[in-house]
Amino acid sequence: MPSSKELMEMDTKYGAHNYHPIPVVISKAEGVWVYDPEGKKYLDCLSSYSSHNTGHRHPEIIKALKEQADLVTLTSRAFHNDKMGPFLKQLCEVVGPHINDPKKSGIMALPMNTGAEAVETGLKVARAWGYLKKKIPKNEAMIIVCRENFHGRTITIVGFSTDISHGRYFGNFGPYTPGFVAIDYGNEEELENIILEIGPEKVAGFLFEPLQGEAGVKVPKAGFLKKAREICTKYNVLMIADEIQTGLCRTGKLFACDHEDVKPDMFLLGKALGGGVYPVSAVVTTTEIMGPDVIIPGVHGSTFGGNPLASVVAMKSLDILIGEKLSERAEEMGKYFREGLRKIAAKETKVPIIDVRGKGLLIAIEIIGKARQFTEGMMKKGILAKETHENIIRFAPPLVITKEDIDWALQIIEEVFRVS
Repeated sequence: MPSSKELMEMDTKYGAHNYHPIPVVISKAEGVWVYDPEGKKYLDCLSSYSSHNTGHRHPEIIKALKEQADLVTLTSRAFHNDKMGPFLKQLCEVVGPHINDPKKSGIMALPMNTGAEAVETGLKVARAWGYLKKKIPKNEAMIIVCRENFHGRTITIVGFSTDISHGRYFGNFGPYTPGFVAIDYGNEEELENIILEIGPEKVAGFLFEPLQGEAGVKVPKAGFLKKAREICTKYNVLMIADEIQTGLCRTGKLFACDHEDVKPDMFLLGKALGGGVYPVSAVVTTTEIMGPDVIIPGVHGSTFGGNPLASVVAMKSLDILIGEKLSERAEEMGKYFREGLRKIAAKETKVPIIDVRGKGLLIAIEIIGKARQFTEGMMKKGILAKETHENIIRFAPPLVITKEDIDWALQIIEEVFRVS
């Protein structure tokens, strides 16, 4: 087998340079641990951006995947398959109690593959609902987003990003899709003012992350989600929660919106839904919003969306997330991890650690200085984490992590930050 160095050289030579990865190669993984080709062991503190909530290669998920692979893997949506219906039923039953459905119309889901596809699908549904149900004049529907958002990298999504250098790429991906306006994250007054400025009759939706991951694990002020829910209800605006990274137990609740007992009108889900082995995403909302009088055959689709392999993986992932009580585990382990990090921050470190924040096991430390030297320093000692926005390090290990694993990690983190 080629060495780590040779494999990284191949990536650099033959792959587009659209990522700047930590210089490590992963060739095997199990639970919270990953291994490079030379056999070195690392604690995964990124979880493929919260895709591995159930841990790497959970044996039950792998078993379900292998068994289905021996039967049928893909049928396209030209035909029915025997796994998509049961998957969508389970997904709607799990998510339904967390969705705002004042008319008791019922819950529906639309399966896709990647998180960005779920976001694009949600935007299409919101606009279609706006024109067909809210009666917004054609081509005038507006969707409100938050500054410092991250919802993916499609041409439409980067157009409403406020990240000039990486999201919008200094205008090199323009012209951008119209129909979006941004407000400050966590500012309910600006949300209502923008709705009134645009005209409530023209606003279809408010797209938000209940906790901004890529922005540096930004937690909104207490009460923001409740206020946003009230405002969206008042003006008949769809409240669209992007829980692709925060959902499915990561923040210590099944959904991050649950921390304020808020029910959005629509959930966008992905990452952990695929159990860390297969891309599965979905839009989950009400029949009133996405029923057959809004979404009709041919207006949206995906060859792979809802395929039988994805469906069995997602069903087993949901079983494990709920059955193993991983939201409760994330709450307990996250609190323990943050307490340990705060103890390190209180000591003299190479650079000041000015904040430790997060919910559940979605955690960040913010420093004064460049973070890359510290993520690479941790990598050399056996911890894989990733910087974001240059001065923030995110820690998001699989939810199956133990206190013993965290103790070991905290010791390494302290060593990397300790003044020599």
